[in-house]
Amino acid sequence: MSFKFTEVAVAQSRIVEPDFAPEQVIDRSEGMPIEDRSQESGFPERQPTGVRSQEPEAGSVVAVDGAMGGQVTSVSQLSDVQPTDWAYQALQLLIENYGCLVGYPDQLFRGNRALTRYEFAAGLNACLNRMQQLLATELERYATRAELAVVERLMSEFAAELAALQSDITNLEQRFANLQSASTLRLQGETIFAISEVLAGDEEGLNNPVLQSRTNLTFDASFSGEDRLRATLEFGNFERFTLPESTNEGRFSFATGTDEGEIGLDTLSYEFPAGEDITVLAIAKGGNLNDFITNINPLSSSGTATISRFGQRNPIYRGSGFDVGTGIGANIFLLDDLSIEVGYIAANSSNPSLGNGLFNGGYGVIGQITATPEPLELSLTYAHSYVPDGGNSTGTGSIPATVEVEYTDAENTRPVVVNSYGLGINYAISNGFQLGGWVGHSAVRAIGLGDADVWNYAVHLSFPDLGGEGNLGGIIVGMEPRLSGTTPGLGAALGRRRDLDVGLHVEGFYRIALSDNLSITPGLIWLTAPNHNADNPDVLLGTIRTTFRF
Repeated sequence: MSFKFTEVAVAQSRIVEPDFAPEQVIDRSEGMPIEDRSQESGFPERQPTGVRSQEPEAGSVVAVDGAMGGQVTSVSQLSDVQPTDWAYQALQLLIENYGCLVGYPDQLFRGNRALTRYEFAAGLNACLNRMQQLLATELERYATRAELAVVERLMSEFAAELAALQSDITNLEQRFANLQSASTLRLQGETIFAISEVLAGDEEGLNNPVLQSRTNLTFDASFSGEDRLRATLEFGNFERFTLPESTNEGRFSFATGTDEGEIGLDTLSYEFPAGEDITVLAIAKGGNLNDFITNINPLSSSGTATISRFGQRNPIYRGSGFDVGTGIGANIFLLDDLSIEVGYIAANSSNPSLGNGLFNGGYGVIGQITATPEPLELSLTYAHSYVPDGGNSTGTGSIPATVEVEYTDAENTRPVVVNSYGLGINYAISNGFQLGGWVGHSAVRAIGLGDADVWNYAVHLSFPDLGGEGNLGGIIVGMEPRLSGTTPGLGAALGRRRDLDVGLHVEGFYRIALSDNLSITPGLIWLTAPNHNADNPDVLLGTIRTTFRF
């Protein structure tokens, strides 16, 4: 039931004033009167002496929407609050003066509907909080006695509802805190279908068009809201094309997994904060040195960006083939846009036999300084690896650049020590164009034989939202890892002192975003002088990659 008070004693009165009216606004910082601001605040002017708006006394008869109604002595007896009630009008004036409620696109509160007492109390509570903020800093501007008196009366009339509201808010805050600290599990998935072919350069007819696929299922769990336990399952049936001299150049970025029909645990890691400026990453399975550093290449994604393995990152990040390791690393923020990242990977940490384990077998260490003052990003990288068998294999570049030298029994290769250095840069010239690249050098020592130098470089151009929101165009031009020189002993064992020529990797792709979860990316890779040998015909690879994310 709701009521509307008729005008009593004074016509045109917008609200029922308290038993006293303000003569002046009080400046509480000085204790002296200043200019009356009751008109500015929207509250009624002071009435002449002996004339003021009144609330009906107990026992008086009031009109209810033009008809005779019951007797009320207080708003606290009302079940609803109508726009015509004094309390509603008083709250509306507070809203206009203090901007404590908005509800429409024009940022206005259009109070023209009845409210329940609880809804009214919620609005009143918002205004009280807003007034408290303003009065703490601008008391002399906002606080008239009329305003304070009306607020006091509203608080008294709706004391029960305000108390209930505060209790509900406290309960909600507690429940929200419990939810934040509760463990959560999130599933993300990515499925790739790719139709690929060697379009040119397969003079011996060793390759055929293929349809291949890969699926990753990633489970993220958090126990505090700031940590992350991640497990990734992977299935893939990709096999490499046979290119001249079995070169590692031109491999697709998404070509992982070779056991068709089998799915297994690909990675397992746990990330957590160790203070305000340090994040620690521990990897139990499937770790690589690049997991511990920031890759500033915007085209690195294997599912939605570059189509080549080389185009993802500087090959020195791959840690000489350690892609199944166990390790730990940390990201230390020195400033908001400056960090130091370090990591350690052991190749066979689960094997307790001689020459294996966490610290007695193959390993890799990486450190990087990353600066990201927008729109520029820079990285300086150092990586060190000891590889007992397998050479300087990064899955990219020429065969000689792996510096694999077999023992006389041909069952194993000689161990190598690799020290690598890298410089990366990316610059966002505009929202629709970024330019960047990298250069990498690896000093490789084949123990007992000699030393070798391996170089690589690339320039990448990215075009975000090219032709539509979510699209991406990319161009990558560079030289995949090339053996540039060796000492005589190692050169003799490899059969050459250096790669004969300089071949280029030229790549272009265009991602078309059909939705937030589906994209199609056609792309081409052109290899000049494959395996850095001009005697080999140029190779042109093509693919159409379809990516589903869920």
